[in-house]
Amino acid sequence: MKLTIQYLIKLKNLLKISFILLVSIFYLSSCDFLKFKKGSNGAEDEETVPLASVGDIYLYPKDVEGIVPPNMSKADSTDLIERHIMGWVKKQLLISEAQNQLSFDEVELERRVLDYRYALMMHEFEKFNIARNIDTNITEEEISEYYKNNIQNFELKQNIIRGYFIQLSKDAPKLGRFRYLLRSNRTKDNEELKSYAYSYGTKVHLDDSIWVNFEDVINNTPLMDIPNKTDFLRRNKYYEIPGENFLYFLKITQYRIRNDTSPLEFVRDDIRKIILNRRKVSLSKKLEEDIYENAVKNEDFKIYK
Repeated sequence: MKLTIQYLIKLKNLLKISFILLVSIFYLSSCDFLKFKKGSNGAEDEETVPLASVGDIYLYPKDVEGIVPPNMSKADSTDLIERHIMGWVKKQLLISEAQNQLSFDEVELERRVLDYRYALMMHEFEKFNIARNIDTNITEEEISEYYKNNIQNFELKQNIIRGYFIQLSKDAPKLGRFRYLLRSNRTKDNEELKSYAYSYGTKVHLDDSIWVNFEDVINNTPLMDIPNKTDFLRRNKYYEIPGENFLYFLKITQYRIRNDTSPLEFVRDDIRKIILNRRKVSLSKKLEEDIYENAVKNEDFKIYK
């Protein structure tokens, strides 16, 4: 079906008329804006005016019932329905053009539709079974064991560090004291350092108990211009660099470079997800096996040779 300019103009005009009708219907009923007013005989008019059509395919008000969330404003509701109608039109035009240009095996197409339907049903049933039976408690021993048995799979893809990063305004007070506190390892000095950093810092990372991506820490700072970041990490424990408006301070307590083995702390959450996913797969297989064994026991199926 070739679309002429006249056909598109008619389609556009039909959509405009449909939108006006739809808005009018919306105002007529606050409970169900897609139903028409009762006729003079007190019975609801079952006849509906189409919202749009493509060829001999029509979209009716009942086809868009339920797409508007509760409490949505009238303007937003109208916009949502308008976009839905336009999406429907484009989809039908594409389907029509596909039918004109391609030859479909209707039997094969129906088989694929059924396969997809059955796959969705099985997926929902598996989700229900997993949610009801899965044990989400994963111990540290399980995580450590998986890490040790699969350590070759945990190669770092980026440089990571443990340490401090502080961005200070150039006019921050007592910078000499701050530099001393940053280099100190005393607990008392560390508390004073944190108090100072949170008071005057504009970007602060002071948790050296966790591993972080080095690129994330130095993003949007002059440190991003370092040509060889791996060599930089190997050579520097403390580093200070001025910018246009700020001073940037870095203290590295530990580092791992790209292609090293990831520390357990850095991949703990990933391992937890892997273990949980394995349990889901195991439950799905067990469900299939249990259903099959029960069917064999009850002679629920036959295989003909």
